[in-house]
Amino acid sequence: MTEKTEILPGLFRKEYTKMTAVLCRHFGLKHIEIAEDIVSETFLKASETWPSQGIPENPTAWLYTVARNKTKDYLKHTRIFETQVSPTLLRGPDHAEPAFDFTTETIADSQLAMIFAVCNPANSPESQISLALQILCGFSIAEIADAFLAKPEAIKKRLLRARTNLRNDQFQIGTLQPADVQARLDVVLRTIYLLFNEGYFSKSGNILIRKDLCAEAMRLTLMLADNPLTNARQVEALLALMCYQSSRFEARLNDNGHTILFEAQDQSLWDQEQIDRGHYYLVNACSGNAVSKYHIEAGIAYWHTTPPETAKWAHILHLYNQLIVIEYSAATALNRTFAFAKVYGHEAGLAEAEKLGLVGNTYYHALLGYLYAPVSVPKAAEHYRRALDLAKSPAEIQTLESEYARLAGITP
Repeated sequence: MTEKTEILPGLFRKEYTKMTAVLCRHFGLKHIEIAEDIVSETFLKASETWPSQGIPENPTAWLYTVARNKTKDYLKHTRIFETQVSPTLLRGPDHAEPAFDFTTETIADSQLAMIFAVCNPANSPESQISLALQILCGFSIAEIADAFLAKPEAIKKRLLRARTNLRNDQFQIGTLQPADVQARLDVVLRTIYLLFNEGYFSKSGNILIRKDLCAEAMRLTLMLADNPLTNARQVEALLALMCYQSSRFEARLNDNGHTILFEAQDQSLWDQEQIDRGHYYLVNACSGNAVSKYHIEAGIAYWHTTPPETAKWAHILHLYNQLIVIEYSAATALNRTFAFAKVYGHEAGLAEAEKLGLVGNTYYHALLGYLYAPVSVPKAAEHYRRALDLAKSPAEIQTLESEYARLAGITP
């Protein structure tokens, strides 16, 4: 691959979603495919032109110019605009005369509005994440299928249904109003949170950590934090949580891709700059009276970054006790039980864990395997075996196999 074509994939990932958001702001969600087609044709022209004519001095500006021209041509020559889109634009107070300038302000406003449009409660959480990956992050169907360990055809159908729901919804891509933010911010944050979690501990992909998903989730959250209209305290709390979690990326896996338990991680590999950013956003998030699940989870992540001490796990357990009241989930219950065992010991942790009765949950058996290890090796091995039977992620299976082999006295 030549230098002339190597630059395009990076530009596509970075600029495709910006251009699509700006065009959707004018065409409306009902015609999102038109915007995507124009942007795709723009990148196709670049792939055909640049190898022979050379990379323009300003590649991004070249793409925006071509996209703008293609849009103007489309508006002149297609009947769809004249009969469907134009009357809608003329009725809208903000679109009396459509303009297609890709200014920094227009791009930022359009992307922000697109986030609130894509995170539509009419769609399932899985569909919202899929749409976010495709429309907001520029992921291909194949990449989304890999993230969910699903067949591309299944992802196509999921996206088709989700896009139909978007077209049927009355929400418009335009200037966000405070009422829009208030009505959808919780859904937006939940979608971004789930996107980050899928990257941080991938349950479906071929690798345990998907840094690309985490990076996109952080980018979207930063966009919310940078806009006065959307910079709520829970936004900064979520950003703090992401900073703390991402600071441990390099320490979480060994050279074979197996999970390194928290206690065994090399803390010199933790990214102190990300931890400091987490401190900054957490302090800002706690400057008001609002307390959300993101505040509590950020607090838990903060305590994980502190030096080992007895009180550390007591603080973490206290926060998990609050979190489980706000929003119960199996994952929260299991994490709370782990913290409980760190405070009161493995045997007390076992008694607490067995109350949960999550016999069909791979993480439940993995936790029991960990807790039984210093108490009864045969029982620990048995639970790791059950966890293996239930696990789906290849990376997760490798990690569990390693633990099972160690306890069962089998050479890996």
